Amino acid sequence: MTETLLLDKRTQGMVEGYVPKGELLGSLVRFFSIFSDHTRLRILAALAISEMCVTDISRVLDLNQTTVSHQLRFLKDAGIVRTERHGKIIFYSLYNEVVNDVLLKGVEFLGY
Repeated sequence: MTETLLLDKRTQGMVEGYVPKGELLGSLVRFFSIFSDHTRLRILAALAISEMCVTDISRVLDLNQTTVSHQLRFLKDAGIVRTERHGKIIFYSLYNEVVNDVLLKGVEFLGY
């Protein structure tokens, strides 16, 4: 027995074209997984306000410097944060403001 689709062909085509697959799907999963860690989210929120070094992030968020460094390395490798060296100190900032937009949309969705 064959089931009948209730969607018209045009809508079906739009859905099939819009739903991510392949490499894009994998990239989206990796991107959104970045937001699934408490520490990373806090760091991203802090960097949305100002660029900071590891010591500043550690103090402001009351986190161990090793933990902050580890998460920043992860975020840098993912292309979410960038670095700028000022003498011996490395400052971190969001690579793209779209990351802050994602955070704000999450807050908006939750009704805060």
